[in-house]
Amino acid sequence: MKIRERLEKIPDSDLELLGWDPKFARPEWAVLTVLPVPPPQVRPSIQLETGQRSEDDLTHKLVDIVRVNEKLRTAIDSGAPSSVVDQLWDLLQYHVATYFNNELPNLPPVKHRSGRPLKTLAQRLKGKEGRFRGSLSGKRVDFSSRTVISPDPNLSINEVGVPIDVAKILTVPMTVTEWNIEMARQLVLNGPEVWPGANYVIYPDGRRVDLRYFRDRRELANKLAPGFIVERHLVNGDIVLFNRQPSLHRMSMMGHIVRVLPGRTFRLHLAVCPPYNADFDGDEMNLHVPQNEEARAEAKTLMLVQNHIITPRYGGPIIGARQDYITGGYLLTRKDTLINKELLMYLLGAANYDGEIDEPAIMYPKELWTGKQVVSMLLPKDLNWVQPTAIKESCKDPYNCYTDEYIVIVNGYMAAGVLDKKSIGAEQVDSLWHVIVKRYGNDYARRWVDSMLRALLRFLDLRGFTMGVDSLDMPRESYMELGKLYEDSEKKVLDYIQRFREGKLEAEPGLTIEETLENDITIELSRVREQLPVLWRSTLIRIARPT
Repeated sequence: MKIRERLEKIPDSDLELLGWDPKFARPEWAVLTVLPVPPPQVRPSIQLETGQRSEDDLTHKLVDIVRVNEKLRTAIDSGAPSSVVDQLWDLLQYHVATYFNNELPNLPPVKHRSGRPLKTLAQRLKGKEGRFRGSLSGKRVDFSSRTVISPDPNLSINEVGVPIDVAKILTVPMTVTEWNIEMARQLVLNGPEVWPGANYVIYPDGRRVDLRYFRDRRELANKLAPGFIVERHLVNGDIVLFNRQPSLHRMSMMGHIVRVLPGRTFRLHLAVCPPYNADFDGDEMNLHVPQNEEARAEAKTLMLVQNHIITPRYGGPIIGARQDYITGGYLLTRKDTLINKELLMYLLGAANYDGEIDEPAIMYPKELWTGKQVVSMLLPKDLNWVQPTAIKESCKDPYNCYTDEYIVIVNGYMAAGVLDKKSIGAEQVDSLWHVIVKRYGNDYARRWVDSMLRALLRFLDLRGFTMGVDSLDMPRESYMELGKLYEDSEKKVLDYIQRFREGKLEAEPGLTIEETLENDITIELSRVREQLPVLWRSTLIRIARPT
């Protein structure tokens, strides 16, 4: 009370200097004189299976406080000894303190008869299952689904494959109008069992009908009129939110267009894995269905995947090619890749190309196209771009380089270079993929990456890219080089040991002779270890380019 009295004496003018508005907040208000009692909604009582009522932990504490408070008043009024009053006063303080926080240091927590500590105000707020983290930041919600994810390279980056079982349970409220009334009637007739159907019908007065238990669906379908709401199944073209936890940045939750597919897993395009940090070793993802037009419009306008190709973290495309796509891109655009008309049409068909076919690079004895021509047909016709590739080593001038160390694109024609991680890969700044997104916009970029990556994967499917045990065999010469390397190193180490034993080894500054020996041996063995990768690399080059 003394603290409160001092706080009450602070004038309003001083509080204004400190940034307080005395009309709405004074410091003495922080010292409670009356204990606030939360309403029953905060501490509801429950009915046990035995029929008995069980009160909430907060109610138990409030009862303790009221009981001890009454005892203290009676003791003071009846003139009880000061030791009794002090004891009751301390007990009241204990109950009030544990009402706010039942985990105070040096105080025993209040427990149930079962021995479980009571969850009081502080315990309800803090921790993983408290109000903030458990109830506000993350909570269980309706109109959501969760299952394992798997890859589908035939989808668009904007799409998500949804199992039919999920599509029949998740619903979208569709307001019946004169334009969609026939479709609404058909959905009601299909009911919950047939996809696409409907699960519920809501009358204009708010009555809700569950179609699982409604006998005469035809009668209900005929009753439909503008103003009814049909909760229909998820169908192709619906917008949903897709999320993988942990949600670490904005792109951990994006809008996808539904594609209902058979199976039991959510399917997504492989180029969209980096923003979710997803892989397919058992990862699960969440799908949420927006329930009104405003939410759907917001998801489609702001959250669609194509609007998040460029990440705000480093200004480059976080969505892009990885792994097989990059292998396919490199193999297709190598100088020695020539394809016939049948394969060309297959690749362009996979890419949904509807433009003109370029003249073949080789006319006789057979018409053949280069892999670079396939890429050129899919590039924008006004694109000019020069960029070094990942294999750049010696060339300085991209226009006088004969080793594909630079990508050179002139008016949409890929004259030189290979597609690799630096040009079409995810998380690459100032790449070919990046410049297409920046210059031609998100919608064009989405269509380009969909078609290009489909073509690259089809080519890799047909060409094949694998290795066998014989690919790991080292030639005899390499084993001889390794043996010589080990032998020379062993001689040096044994020489150090011999000199040490003969007392000829000189101690290095600041080290004993033993430490000097150990240091010399460590340096020699490290030198061998560092030479091994160089030897392996030269061996692999010899295997890849046999003499």
